Amino acid sequence: MPELPEVETVVRGLARRLPGRRFARVDLHRADLRAPLPPGLKAKLEGRFIERIDRRGKYILIHCDDGGVILAHLGMSGRMVLHDPGDGWRRAKHDHVVFTLDDGTILSFNDARRFGTLDHIDAAALDDHKLLRHMGPEPLGNSFNGPNLARALAGKKTSIKAALLDQRIVAGLGNIYVCESLYWAGLSPRRLAGTVQGARAEALARAIRETLRRAIAAGGSSLRDYVQTSGELGYFQHQWAVYGKQGGTCPRCAEAGKSACIKRIVQSARSTFYCARCQR
Repeated sequence: MPELPEVETVVRGLARRLPGRRFARVDLHRADLRAPLPPGLKAKLEGRFIERIDRRGKYILIHCDDGGVILAHLGMSGRMVLHDPGDGWRRAKHDHVVFTLDDGTILSFNDARRFGTLDHIDAAALDDHKLLRHMGPEPLGNSFNGPNLARALAGKKTSIKAALLDQRIVAGLGNIYVCESLYWAGLSPRRLAGTVQGARAEALARAIRETLRRAIAAGGSSLRDYVQTSGELGYFQHQWAVYGKQGGTCPRCAEAGKSACIKRIVQSARSTFYCARCQR
């Protein structure tokens, strides 16, 4: 499932092309994705101008000039791809929602497994939306730091891995970037979340921010379905330190000439990868 870096990459791609454009036509090729599409979506969008593109956690927010907001989640296999006017685009099998802009640009929402979400809400009600209202701070925002993270984790008896996957603690993190961040912070994924205080919390907050920034710079990670709005793959998977590298050697151990150190365990039915030497 696309995580914050992948969604941010899509948002930045859309933000370069969509603001100031008008939805000339909206074609709905099915009535639902993971949930039913909102009633009257076509009528609500056609003729509307796009003002800006934002992100909240793993959700894409497309703001229109009438105060309406398209809320989109890519789910497991969703893609939002831009097609230039006259490039010979033909609708693919899983292009379930197709937006045609006033300059002929096409934005397709393709979702083979249909775990994605598309909703339409008023901007004034955005913070109270059921998918957003309990979401924690943005890890790249000013309010995310060591002391605030420590307060959110205080007293928690779950593992730090499980706590970071909880969107109420911090928004937008998923399995890949939690594994990578814990590695760079030197923290075991098995460590009790409540013990991550003081310098540990500061190191973890710093590792999360830096890991996400490097991933965004690389266009995110492409495993199976994710692509950027241009159709290109992301490249951060080539920079992973531990994720998916069971039986390999982490960067620190490799530099020190040590043997294989990366292990895989299962936590809450999810694979966790970590260095058995460097993470405590």
